[in-house]
Amino acid sequence: MQNHITRLYELSRAPSRRIIGLMSGTSLDGLDVALCRFEGFGKSSKAQIEKFETVPYDETFKEKMRTVFSLKTVDLQQLTLLNVYIAEQHAAMVLQCLNKWKVEAKDVDLLASHGQTVYHAPRWFHGIEDMPNATLQLGDGDHLAVLTGIITLSDFRQKHLAAGGEGAPLALYGDYFMFSQPGEDRILLNIGGIANFTWLPGSGSAEAVFATDCGPGNTLLDAFARELFEVPYDRDALLARAGTVEQRLLENLLADPFFDLPLPKSTGPELFTRAWVQKAVDKRPKGRVNPYDLMATLTALSASTIAEAVRRVPRTSDKAGLYLSGGGAHNPLLRAMLEALLPEWSMHLFDVLGISGDAKEAVLFAALANETVAGENVDGAWMGGVPLVGMGKISFPR
Repeated sequence: MQNHITRLYELSRAPSRRIIGLMSGTSLDGLDVALCRFEGFGKSSKAQIEKFETVPYDETFKEKMRTVFSLKTVDLQQLTLLNVYIAEQHAAMVLQCLNKWKVEAKDVDLLASHGQTVYHAPRWFHGIEDMPNATLQLGDGDHLAVLTGIITLSDFRQKHLAAGGEGAPLALYGDYFMFSQPGEDRILLNIGGIANFTWLPGSGSAEAVFATDCGPGNTLLDAFARELFEVPYDRDALLARAGTVEQRLLENLLADPFFDLPLPKSTGPELFTRAWVQKAVDKRPKGRVNPYDLMATLTALSASTIAEAVRRVPRTSDKAGLYLSGGGAHNPLLRAMLEALLPEWSMHLFDVLGISGDAKEAVLFAALANETVAGENVDGAWMGGVPLVGMGKISFPR
């Protein structure tokens, strides 16, 4: 065991670390695998992506996940089995990538695994007075470490909960260290299943930055694309562009109390379900909604709730940049709606900041691992309303 601790000590003092970041989001489309090289830590961090790939999930994996994903009541045995199954599948995908890239596992210093979120339950959502904020990610770190042969950091969100946060979003830390720009207010907007952003004021104040969820990004669009059109998602917004936004339905959706909660806040597909949409549909005086109009209206819902959250940030500079990543960044209708709703913000794809927007989330978890192993603890430092803490449980291969 002493050799493992010695190895961590050596990595903490090394001039650079080679880290694989893994991210599997609520869209359940696949595992993002980013091989990165990090130099420094904190605001001196420099990250370079050496290799990146999204390994798609097959239907068997997706079907197994849907037996527990965002469901209040599940089979406990299935949940237990999936914790190991997901780790085994992710480990196989990592090894597949390393083989394709011709990189040996012994030449990778750390593996940073987000795991698969299956249920997110902040206190405002579960409403149980004497119970805390909670979230659950599956994909055991010990199995990943043993199967890949790489020191693994996993289960990052629990430390954020323990320090007083809601366990999400966690992009804040890497975003602040790597992408703050003095003199420019920046919003780094990730439109995944859930839309979230990091607010980086041009003042550079660590106390002022925060990360927040806005509401649904692609989760409802994807769900209804599958249900109504039997396609995995609305490619190029072709379905939504064939419809018209139904204003009454949009107003019913926007009436949900979540959208009035103060920032920062977190949420998940546990709230934004097909049943949630159906309740809003049923409040209309009309009957069944046109499927294309529904897709247009859900796109407008994502754009409207993102824009409303952005308008709440306390601007500090005349220069303001909005940088988009995630699957929704490739939705032309959603982008056009955002540009119309936020004309005072200069809008860009995240790639202009030197990191692929598709790889960003995986890179940020690699950054969290880099901070835990090589960063410095600063007593009394806060970020986004939570003490600045190292995150991730460490699992050794042997």
